[in-house]
Amino acid sequence: MARPLVMFGEDWGGLPSSTQHLARRFAEDRPVIWVNSIGLRRPRLTLKDAGRVLNKLRRMIAPRVAPVHAVPVPAGMTVVHPRAVSWPGSALAAVMNRVLLGRQIRKALADRGLERPILWTSLPSAVDVAGALGAAGLVYYCCDDFEGLEGVDHGPVGRMERRLVARADLVFTTSDHLARKLSAGNHVSLPHGADTDHFMTPAPRPADLPTGKTALFYGSLSGWIDTGLLAELARTRPDWNLVLIGAVQTDVSELQTLDNVHLLGPRAHAELPGYVQHADAALLPFRDTPQIRACNPLKLREYLASGTPVVSTDFPALAPYRAAIQVAEGADGFSTALDSLDPKAAGRRQSLVRGETWEARADQALAAIDRIAA
Repeated sequence: MARPLVMFGEDWGGLPSSTQHLARRFAEDRPVIWVNSIGLRRPRLTLKDAGRVLNKLRRMIAPRVAPVHAVPVPAGMTVVHPRAVSWPGSALAAVMNRVLLGRQIRKALADRGLERPILWTSLPSAVDVAGALGAAGLVYYCCDDFEGLEGVDHGPVGRMERRLVARADLVFTTSDHLARKLSAGNHVSLPHGADTDHFMTPAPRPADLPTGKTALFYGSLSGWIDTGLLAELARTRPDWNLVLIGAVQTDVSELQTLDNVHLLGPRAHAELPGYVQHADAALLPFRDTPQIRACNPLKLREYLASGTPVVSTDFPALAPYRAAIQVAEGADGFSTALDSLDPKAAGRRQSLVRGETWEARADQALAAIDRIAA
């Protein structure tokens, strides 16, 4: 039997990350123990962080997968809600996590009759537990520049990441920027995939999608989204609706005053094809930040798989698809791009990502993992 995987990632459920997409495919091939997030910053004295702490405690006491837009847990997977302290840089927290979480994961392995797993982590905070599980190998899957990522304790997490890279038997990176930054000799490039069938299969038009010309963005409305660009675009193009789907995590007060901006809130992953397929344009309005220069956003390939014309600010991960995307600067550039969309090129856009499935990425990853565990 193939070696089991212990995977450290974000909390299971909600809109699936790249790690969750891969984990679902891995669980079809071998047993997977999924460990919910240990955290990448110490809690602040805020109501939001207090709520997170209480939610973590509740799930430790009565473990379950969060029901909001929940991604079903695959049959081959066990989800562990960690008894861990989120305090990057604390030696005491590191020791506590190693002992408490190590014991918890070893029990989850023993309950399923598993031993000598491969450890896979997409979070540097797992380095404190890496030596406590009798693992056959350690894999780091790096999707973000954590020293440029919003909401992270950059210094302590950066030091954790360097320790992790030094210990890892294999390092996957999702972008050239991350590969250059980590400079790992045991590096393998593993770009993101897409649920191509999901986004290519025609879906019904959602009832709450506005009529008329529509430009759409979905994803977290966070600090790396250029809300000023969107507001100016909406003001200068009242003939277009701007539809924004996702949790609001930044100031959107300017957008809320505009009649042609529609903040619809989060939607389940299963619903997204209906929105993007029936939009006239899909937007990537990113700020130029270290995080964006390192990123390889999942929605880029999903947009292309839908066939919808894409208008984007410039960032490195566009390189393989640049010929099929309208790259623009500022609201004026986006406005000009909206006037020169080519809806008839849907097939060409889809052809660029047709073979970039999560199944293909999972097969590539497992082949590399099995080589280090042989």
